[in-house]
Amino acid sequence: MPADDLSLRSAVNTLYSEHQSWLHGWLRQRLGNACDAADLVQDTFVRVITARNAMQIREPRPYLSRVAKGLLIDLFRRRSLEQSYLEALANVPEAEYPSAEEQAILLQALLDIDRMLEGLGSKVRQAFILSQFDGLTYPQIAERLGISERSVNNYMAKAMEHCCLMQIRMQCP
Repeated sequence: MPADDLSLRSAVNTLYSEHQSWLHGWLRQRLGNACDAADLVQDTFVRVITARNAMQIREPRPYLSRVAKGLLIDLFRRRSLEQSYLEALANVPEAEYPSAEEQAILLQALLDIDRMLEGLGSKVRQAFILSQFDGLTYPQIAERLGISERSVNNYMAKAMEHCCLMQIRMQCP
């Protein structure tokens, strides 16, 4: 094993052994749930391992808490989206109810779309959703959002550019 890999492994081990317990407590306070906190601790350290930057971390607790906060936001966003999905599903007639496999696929698609649209302003996001998912025309979107058609056009261009850039980022390691 190359020396760099050994040094990185040692740095991760040290970081984990010195800060795992603290991070677990910090997350447990915010979540009120030891199991979810443990999952996020592991996810945080997976991010550290993937980033291969453990040797450069000078202030571990602020760094780890920043990574964990991002994961915490993702968790809350995912749970909120799942809850909305389940509420919508409750209104579906039994004859049209999707199978468990279809539900999992649909929920994953919703999570992927949400991740793709992350970072867009609320009006841009709304315009995009109204166009792409509700099939509204630009004049209809402008009326619904109380903005000009030109603004809708600008919002859609911004949303499309954002989605293309996100797709490129997802494809590149």
